[in-house]
Amino acid sequence: MVHDTTASVPSSAPSTGRRLVLASQSPARLGVLRQAGLAPEVIVSGVDEDALDAPTPGELALVLAEAKATAVAERLGAAAPRAADGTAGALVVGCDSVLELDGRALGKPADAEEATARWKAMRGRSGVLRTGHCVIDTAADRRVSATASTTVRFGEPSDAEIAAYVATGEPLHVAGAFTLDGRSAPFVEGIEGDHGNVIGISMPLLRRLLAELGVGITELWV
Repeated sequence: MVHDTTASVPSSAPSTGRRLVLASQSPARLGVLRQAGLAPEVIVSGVDEDALDAPTPGELALVLAEAKATAVAERLGAAAPRAADGTAGALVVGCDSVLELDGRALGKPADAEEATARWKAMRGRSGVLRTGHCVIDTAADRRVSATASTTVRFGEPSDAEIAAYVATGEPLHVAGAFTLDGRSAPFVEGIEGDHGNVIGISMPLLRRLLAELGVGITELWV
């Protein structure tokens, strides 16, 4: 897997003044949030993903998401400013995705050879994209987390099509070596579940997690 590196991208403040932070370097994840009317600040966690493990792919996705959110929340600490409504702290969102195939968790392929082998193994079959979500309210020192799952049905690209796709470099940067919103879209026959979850974040699940923390997602619109 590709390790996160420290970075920060500022963004506009939501209407409530609450600071919303995305603990992920994924441009696709950020894009989904922006399309939903949110404008999070990006602070990449620096978590070594290869150092973490879990018994199942779903649990691994959740462990990784929680580790990312925790790392950023701890870094913010008392530095998170007081919001316009008097609430101190930030809402930190951490996510991580893996593709479950044959009971194994498949993240980003290490190289082109692995990406090619991955696609040859996936074509004509179905896998389950597991995305762990963790939201931490640093003001209340509360956290909630859950995993969303979407079944993906892969088509049957030819060896030549797989080689051309791998040559673009795209599959080296995404969990499962594919994405719905990129060059591999023609090779995905369909999905069962939330399409945003496959791109990187499930907005329905994020809404439910925020609600558990007493935050309405419309309060965060900009």
